[in-house]
Amino acid sequence: MRNRQPTTPLESLRIPVQAKLAAAWTSFMFLYIYVDYFHLYKPGVVDDIQAGVVWEFDISPLFLTVGLASVAIPALMVMLSTTLPARVNRATNLVVASLYIPYSMFNAVGESWDWAFFYGLSIGLEVLLLAFILRSAWTWPRTASPASMPTSREADRIRQRA
Repeated sequence: MRNRQPTTPLESLRIPVQAKLAAAWTSFMFLYIYVDYFHLYKPGVVDDIQAGVVWEFDISPLFLTVGLASVAIPALMVMLSTTLPARVNRATNLVVASLYIPYSMFNAVGESWDWAFFYGLSIGLEVLLLAFILRSAWTWPRTASPASMPTSREADRIRQRA
């Protein structure tokens, strides 16, 4: 029999908002790409692609450019979330994530109920990630202004009271 060792609490470091946003956009990108990939297994999709049609659209240079942009934007958000200044970063994440929610939901337009679970799960997960991005950007911690920062004497008094 093994003696139970006393457990110590696990250390939980505060993760910067930028890292959370980059991780969420990375997860979104994996999901986004794999949903499109698994969609290719749906009967008739590859035949339509070989015939030059995706959904209702003819495959053209414009269609492929729009498709590339729709994937490039969240891919760039991974990098932008770690490099933009906080104010611009917050605004950019709020705008892009807000625009991608309806864009993600558009994937289910015209689909039969036979595929409801696939589209419901994929869109649901994408929207959950986008909601996390929105919440993280919206609740971005603010730094105290120098005027509201306690002086060293006030800080000492606060520490003594605690």
